Amino acid sequence: MEYVQERVTTLHDLSGAVPDAPTDRAAVVVPMTEREYAGLAAERVLSTLESLSPARVVVPLRAPADRVAPFADWLDEYDLPLDVLWCDGPRVADLLDSHDLDGERGKGRDVWLALGCAAREEYVVVHDADTKTYDERYVPRLLFPLAHGHDFSKGYYARVEEGRLYGRLFRLFYAPLVRALEDETDAPIVRYLDSFRYALAGEFAATSDLALQMRSPRKWGLEVGTLGDAFAHAGFDRSAQVDLGEYEHDHRSVSGPTGLSDMSESVGRTLLRAVVEHGGSVEFDTLADRYREAGNRLVEQYAADAAFNGFDYDRGDEREQVATYAEAISKPGEDTRLPAWRDTSLSPDEVLSAASDDLDDVREAAGR
Repeated sequence: MEYVQERVTTLHDLSGAVPDAPTDRAAVVVPMTEREYAGLAAERVLSTLESLSPARVVVPLRAPADRVAPFADWLDEYDLPLDVLWCDGPRVADLLDSHDLDGERGKGRDVWLALGCAAREEYVVVHDADTKTYDERYVPRLLFPLAHGHDFSKGYYARVEEGRLYGRLFRLFYAPLVRALEDETDAPIVRYLDSFRYALAGEFAATSDLALQMRSPRKWGLEVGTLGDAFAHAGFDRSAQVDLGEYEHDHRSVSGPTGLSDMSESVGRTLLRAVVEHGGSVEFDTLADRYREAGNRLVEQYAADAAFNGFDYDRGDEREQVATYAEAISKPGEDTRLPAWRDTSLSPDEVLSAASDDLDDVREAAGR
């Protein structure tokens, strides 16, 4: 237990308290894919949200047409003020295309669609649906700073399960990459990115005004992209991070589709774009080598921490991951982010209407 403050306000779990927070003025965004259907973790999340009584729950759903109707029926079993946004529906695709916004699909696009709809409420909370340890403290803790002078709040926690250190993409890619950048630039954005104890956490809250100013990477990298926009619009003084306590969710493999290696490419591009966009000077020719040095130093530090706690730790495997992630480091390239809702002619009401009509069609086709 500690109470160290970072450059952003850091709220610690010192008592296990559930703080008083404006849940009745907040929309909670819970992105889902077909793998969450009737899962135990998702059931826990939805049941807990019933007890919290938020103003709105928005579920951006990515699933094939033949899975949507049973998924929506399952969601309807919960006593929640619910908006289901089927993100893969034809009317939604046509609507985005008519505004020159269609393109690659993924989690970032799903959450972006939901943010526009959720921002009808005063506050917006975003979190994943695969959290095995989800409880009633998460949403109030994320919201508490917003009711006390902050515009942005991010969750953090220790990724430790069954005597092992997890959170590998953060520990072995994000953290050493930011350290390497700190060694060459004094741009405030880098210090900001380094202030967050678990920067790749999917849990955050924002005022609706800030949510409407966020630009989302279409697939992975959403968490880092959110930090870049939070820095621009909230800065150090109006940003906070909150200890969410115990946290367990699904783990990904390093290789393969949707593995950590693929994710590192999007995270790296988004992180480096944020640094350059906010005035950081980056020597891209040497960055991968400097990242590897920082990563391997951290491996030794993690090894000592694991040994101190009696945990299993595979130095060789962790070094191999550092080497793999180094291949993902390059110049950001073309910016394919979705724009801030404030900068588009698209209306959230149009999205809700299109998604509702798409959902009605698949339910009718399924005889529901």
